[in-house]
Order: sequence, then C-alpha cells, then structure tokens
Amino acid sequence: MADIEFRVVSDRREGLLLELGRLIVASGFTLQRQRMTRGDEGVVLTMVVRGPEQNLLALEDRLGSHPIVQSFEATSVDASAAATAAAAPPPEPARPRTLMSDARPETTAAAPDPGRVEALLGALAREYPDVFNRVLAFEHEIAPAHREASTRYAGTRLGAWIYKRDFTLGARLNLSDSVKHIALPAMRQLLRGTELDGEALRIKNSPFTGIGLHRGASCHFLRGCLEGLLNEPGHLGRPRILETSCRNTGADACVFTFAA
Repeated sequence: MADIEFRVVSDRREGLLLELGRLIVASGFTLQRQRMTRGDEGVVLTMVVRGPEQNLLALEDRLGSHPIVQSFEATSVDASAAATAAAAPPPEPARPRTLMSDARPETTAAAPDPGRVEALLGALAREYPDVFNRVLAFEHEIAPAHREASTRYAGTRLGAWIYKRDFTLGARLNLSDSVKHIALPAMRQLLRGTELDGEALRIKNSPFTGIGLHRGASCHFLRGCLEGLLNEPGHLGRPRILETSCRNTGADACVFTFAA
C-alpha cells in the first residue's frame, strides 16, 4: 500500500473535495485527511490518500486530466509519519521515497532519484505514447550520478503501467511469446521502427543515442520499459534484459536480448 500526499491547485472551491474524493475512491484509494486553503495560486487542496501502488499512475493521470484541476504535485509519505501528522496541522513537508522499491533496477551507479521520477510519471501517463521529449528533458536535468538509474527506473514504472493498461487480461505467455506479443507491440507504440530479430528486439531510431549524455549503451529508459512490461505479469519471474548493441557505440541499431 502507498501513502501519497497530493497538493492540488484549482480555481474553484465549491465541490472540489467532493469531485476529487469520488475520483480517489474510484481509483481504489481512501482519503486519510485533507486541508483546503486559498492562496495566490487559487484554491489549494492538500490530501493524503492510501491505496494500492499499482493504481497510483492511473490516479495521477485522472487527477492531471480533470477539468477542475489546474495543477498538482504528488509526494510519497511514510505511513507512520502520516499517522503522527494527522493530529498536527499543518503537516510537515513529506520526504519523498520510492513507491515501488521492488521495481528498482540493479545498478552499480547511484540509486534512482525517486522524488524526481515520481514527478515525471504523471506527465508520462498524460502524454503517452509521446513521452520522449519529456524523458530527454528529464535526462538533461537530472544529476549525472543518478541519470542512468533514474531513467531506467522511470522506464520500469511506465512499462508496468502499459502492461496493466493494455495487456493484463491476456493469456499467460512464456518469455519468447511475451516478447513477441507484449514487448514488441508495446515498444512499437513508442517507436514504430522496433523490429523482432529472432528472439531479440531491434530498434533503429532510439532517441537516446548521440545526445552526448552517455558513454556506452544509452537506452536505459527503453531497457527499463521492457523490464516493466515483462516483470509485471509475475509468472515470468524477473527476466534478464540486456542492451547488447547500441547506436551510441557505433552499431547500426540498438538490440535488446532476453533470458529467463
């Protein structure tokens, strides 16, 4: 379960809590506490909600697209801190943490920056499948020490969201068929030039190559997206996904391989 604080800005006060409360409940969350104030931005509604982590991206998408919401921010809240803060208005600013610790990619670099990733995810859901301008801007802005892990983790989260949105009702496929019938069509939604090459995926038009941010293989977001797509079903375990060739190192295409 995730405890999340939303700070919503709107131009109307009447019906704001009722409208968003219905949306929160419909997304499988419960409202723990709320506070409404008026400031220079307009009406500010702060809500702490609790619900399943796998529904969070969809809830953020609904909030971001709601006509009475001008803008919002989401921050993860420690559950014990949320209980303590409930009796003490106003709440202290929440310390960001990751919402899906088991989805973090293994890496020898610095860990992901979870606060920056959470801020990115709502925008990716709203703009999907046209996500690359947003991700490339994120890569340029984030600290180099966190760049690889954070972009890969963001890809993992988006891949899991795509699986739940488009493929969750499908059959339980083995790894080879999952690559053909889940990973391939999902990646083609993002990059039309994605091709199946035997048991591998071949991408000739990755936007992450030749931009001067990486040495070696550079498609960390795409690798993470594939990890999310294939890890989310659960029955495959955690397949090993590698970028074995990359245009950033002089290859003619970026190639991803899969192993159980």
